[in-house]
Amino acid sequence: MIQPNRTLRAIVLFLGYAFLYVPIVCLMAYSFNDSPLMTSWTGFSLRWYHALFDDQALLSAALLSLQIAAMTATAAAVIGTWAGYVLVRSGRFRGFTLYVGMLSAPLVIPEVVLGISLLLMFVEFGKVFGWPSGNGVFTIWVGHVILCMAYVAVVIQSRIRDLDRSLEEAALDLGATPLKVFFTITLPLIAPALAAAWLLAFTLSLDDVVIASFLSGPGYTTLPLEVFSRVRLGLKPEINALATLFILVVGICVLVANRIQRRKESV
Repeated sequence: MIQPNRTLRAIVLFLGYAFLYVPIVCLMAYSFNDSPLMTSWTGFSLRWYHALFDDQALLSAALLSLQIAAMTATAAAVIGTWAGYVLVRSGRFRGFTLYVGMLSAPLVIPEVVLGISLLLMFVEFGKVFGWPSGNGVFTIWVGHVILCMAYVAVVIQSRIRDLDRSLEEAALDLGATPLKVFFTITLPLIAPALAAAWLLAFTLSLDDVVIASFLSGPGYTTLPLEVFSRVRLGLKPEINALATLFILVVGICVLVANRIQRRKESV
């Protein structure tokens, strides 16, 4: 069998990483550009970071997105974990196919369809029950939870399927209730997958534009919507500065998490 050339593999790897990360590096570099134009470099400056912290609309949108993302990730982790556990441990019950289909629907339904259907549902609820009176944090949160819990369920389901079931059976034989077995044995074993699912749901919620555009109301503009509305009028360096801060924070969190994981593995 002919082995690929080592140099060729290195070149392909370099081009792949360059394709992914060169645009991000350019974005970060131009956040320190003194010029308001994105096409020319006139010198190093921190003026756009000062402008960012003076931009209350952008900061308010970022804070709102972080709040909704945290609430969404927490709720989706709880619901998705229970849904994934039921898929693996409950066997095939009556309505199992319908249950799987409804749980997997947000994964395959276009977000436009999901956003429109949720908007119509909230409108009808408002007419019949008088609640919610308008779109806001609650409506965006519900839409994001419906979307994210399906992803959480897939992650948790795959982890529970790989667990050694004899541990849970032994606890049941010793008199523990199924609920106690879940919280004392199953939950600690799936904790890494649960953390990964929480971060995935947080990222999906923070990044969503389509669903939020249908379910947001006046005064409740998320960061992606704010950025999208500004980009249509032309790129501004304040957005580059905000993106750079997000990249730095995420990068530091990833490095710290990897360091902690390596320490645990070495113990």
